[in-house]
Amino acid sequence: MSRFLSPEALGLDPYTPGEQPRDQQYIKLNTNESPFPPSPKVLEALSRAEAEKLCLYSDPTCAALNAAIARRYGLGPENVVSGNGSDEILAFAFRAFCGTGRGAAFADITYGFYEAQAALFGLEARRVPLREDFSLCTDDYMDFPGTVVIANPNAPTGMTVPVDHIRRLLEKDPDRVVVVDEAYVDFGAESCVPLVREYENLLVTQTMSKSRSLAGGRVGFALGSGALIADLNRVKYSFNPYNVNRLSLLAGAAAMEDEGYFRSCCRAVRENRAWTAEALEKRGFTVLPSSANFVFAKSDRIPGGELYRGLKAGGVLVRWFDKDRIRDFVRITIGSREQMEALMKGIDSLTAKT
Repeated sequence: MSRFLSPEALGLDPYTPGEQPRDQQYIKLNTNESPFPPSPKVLEALSRAEAEKLCLYSDPTCAALNAAIARRYGLGPENVVSGNGSDEILAFAFRAFCGTGRGAAFADITYGFYEAQAALFGLEARRVPLREDFSLCTDDYMDFPGTVVIANPNAPTGMTVPVDHIRRLLEKDPDRVVVVDEAYVDFGAESCVPLVREYENLLVTQTMSKSRSLAGGRVGFALGSGALIADLNRVKYSFNPYNVNRLSLLAGAAAMEDEGYFRSCCRAVRENRAWTAEALEKRGFTVLPSSANFVFAKSDRIPGGELYRGLKAGGVLVRWFDKDRIRDFVRITIGSREQMEALMKGIDSLTAKT
C-alpha cells in the first residue's frame, strides 16, 4: 500500500471474494455461480449491432430493464432500481438508510459484504449471533432502532426465515428500514416481494447472478416503495448514474422475460441439491437445511480446512471460512449432476485416507 492511504481506508477489512483461478481448470463449486449458460434470449439480445453501441453511454434510468423486472413482479417501474450487481444496491441502501445515530444490524454469520460496507461508511454495526442451530431469530432484532439487514436464505448456511417473522419485524417499528437480501430466494424460499405493497419500510434486493446465470453481467435490483426507491436513486445519481452498462441492460431484460428457462434451471438446481445433500449424509456429513443453490456441510472425519485443500488439490473448489463456529464446514455450490458426482469422488478419495 502507498503512504497516501488514509487512516480510515487502512482500517478497512475488505470482503474477500471466492477464488477465481486462471492457472488451472477447476470444477468451481465455490462462488455460487450457475452451472448453466444464460438464457438463449440473452444471447440473441447481445448482437453485434448492440455491441457497436458501446461507444454511447447506457440509459441511466435503466428504463427497459426496470420495466421488465416490474412486470415480472407485478409492480410499477417506480418500485424498481437496478444496479451493478446486488452488491451495489446494498451499498446504496447502507448509504441511504444508515448514518449518524442510525446503524445497521445483521447476523454474525452471514454475507461478509454487510460488514465491509458498514465499515466503509463508518457505520455503527450490531452483529447479532445466530442461534445454536444456525437459525436466525427475528426476535433478536425487534428493539434495534436502526436498519436491519437479513439475508433470506442466509449465506453461507442456506437457511431461511419465515416471511411472517419478517412481517412482525416490519410492524414492530415502521420507522426503520428492513432490508431483505434475497440473492438465493429463487431456489426454494418464500419471497418477501408481495409485502412491498403493504410496508413502506421494506426493501427487497435480488440478483441475476445466480438463478438467471448472469454473474458476469453484474445485474442486481431492489424492490420497494416509491419513496425508498427514490432514496436509492438519490445515492445512485450522487455516485454513478450510468451504473449498468448497455449490454447488461439488454441481458438483464431478456433473462427476466424468459420465465420458462429460469424455472427449468432452478428446478435442476433443486434436484441436484437434494441429490447432493443425500449423498453427503450417506457419507456421514452433517448438512444444514438449504433453500439456496449451495449446501453447508461438515464431516466428523476430516476438518473443513483439510477438506477444502484436499479437494482443491484434486481440481474441485469449494468455499471454506476460517472463522469461529463454522470452521469445520465447507460451502458447496450446486452444479450439474456430473460436477456433483465428481465432488463425491473427490470426497471419497480423501476420506478413504482418514
